[in-house]
Amino acid sequence: MQLTELNQECLLHIFSFLDKETRRSTSLTCHKLRDVFLDPTLWTLLNFSSPSELGKNNFLLSPALRSLSICWYSSRVKICNIEDWMKSNFQRDICSKHENLINNFLNQISNRCPNLVSLTLSGCGHVTDYYIIQILQKCPKLKALKLENCARMTDKVLEAVTIHGRNLRTLHVDFCRNITQVGLQTIREKCRSVFVSAERSAGMIPDNKPDETDWLGRGMKKRL
Repeated sequence: MQLTELNQECLLHIFSFLDKETRRSTSLTCHKLRDVFLDPTLWTLLNFSSPSELGKNNFLLSPALRSLSICWYSSRVKICNIEDWMKSNFQRDICSKHENLINNFLNQISNRCPNLVSLTLSGCGHVTDYYIIQILQKCPKLKALKLENCARMTDKVLEAVTIHGRNLRTLHVDFCRNITQVGLQTIREKCRSVFVSAERSAGMIPDNKPDETDWLGRGMKKRL
């Protein structure tokens, strides 16, 4: 029996064991396998480990998406979490590309994936409050929001959770240096049913370009 003689259900099961790129390359062999690749039920879970993966045409975004994870750990990506005033021109150029990729992608998620249940972002230093708030507004079924080392997150996200996160049960804002103790206290008081984790947040040095007289000392402290 040839692979293409199997029914759609069996083919979907086989495809579920393949990574994104293998699914795409396999789908190019015939129309039947292309239909399997384009079946939304194949794409309920998406994981990305580098910015370049977001620009590839080897996955499908649809209302079937339930869980999304974007976790970046490479040394290049870590540059994105450095404050802009400390970056070289070369570093700013890298960060600009990353910023466009991730923000455009999250904009698509909010518009095309209303049934999202879980979102995890780690090391995404250019994601701003706006895109997370947009997802909270347009993905009402969201139950878990995990943000780790996302430098631009502020108390505005916490405020949005109190307004739009009616189904949220888990919130992580770990190592997010612009989250304050006041914001954490407010969300814990207003959303008692939400488990809130904020490891090292509110205890880190927030973004604020220093005066010329102390920029060197502050920069050294940041790096340490």
